[in-house]
Amino acid sequence: MKIQLYNDHFQNYKRYGIPKAQLVIADIPYNLGNNAYASSNEWYVNGDNKNGESDKANKSFFDTDNNFRIAEYMHFCSKMLIKEPKEKGKAPCMIVFCAYQQQQMVIDYAKRYGFNHYIPLVFIKKSSAQVLKANMKIVGATEYALVLYRDKLPKFNNNGKMIKNWFNWETDNSYPKIHPTQKPVPVLKELISIFTDVGDVVIDPVAGSGSTLRACAELNRSCYGFEIKKDFYKDANARMLSNVNVALPV
Repeated sequence: MKIQLYNDHFQNYKRYGIPKAQLVIADIPYNLGNNAYASSNEWYVNGDNKNGESDKANKSFFDTDNNFRIAEYMHFCSKMLIKEPKEKGKAPCMIVFCAYQQQQMVIDYAKRYGFNHYIPLVFIKKSSAQVLKANMKIVGATEYALVLYRDKLPKFNNNGKMIKNWFNWETDNSYPKIHPTQKPVPVLKELISIFTDVGDVVIDPVAGSGSTLRACAELNRSCYGFEIKKDFYKDANARMLSNVNVALPV
């Protein structure tokens, strides 16, 4: 098992000689622009709308929200996923977390690069930060992702159980909070367990907090991640990945 995070853009993958993956999983930028904090209590001072707007109101999370190129991402995935094997039940796939409004765009671009099939996933949260918006009557309490694959159905470990297209958004506050759109390690572990086996390779091209790499370490999968922002890269290594070389629960 190898866990490696690079402070670089995934476009530069060739210089690192990383192996091809069974699964590419990523939370792509939602391109929310200056409305990025609209669903976060950080929009308000101390998280309370009674205190008025904070200095994060009408701000974007980071500049990469505005220049993420989905075509380059799909090209990367097409190159870095293993080829479809002859055996059934062994094919690779990618999972893309995205905004609800982005789904059709992601599907369309995926088809251009040979990913002809998809399965939409919905994640149900226990609460919503949007309750802070007094004028909202129906608040968002879901996250969305797409499972994208070429032709053969991907590897699928269901252990005899039915797996529905919705999952509970399980959180664990024992893990450090590093990134504003950080995905919970328990959610990532569930997905990685379904679509990979022990010893498989996983790649996260926009690794952020390093939570995908931490999930893989705890499941005995090798994982390679790319994070272009130096602050996130440093925090991920120092806080999320500092002890991945010690014995972790599987």
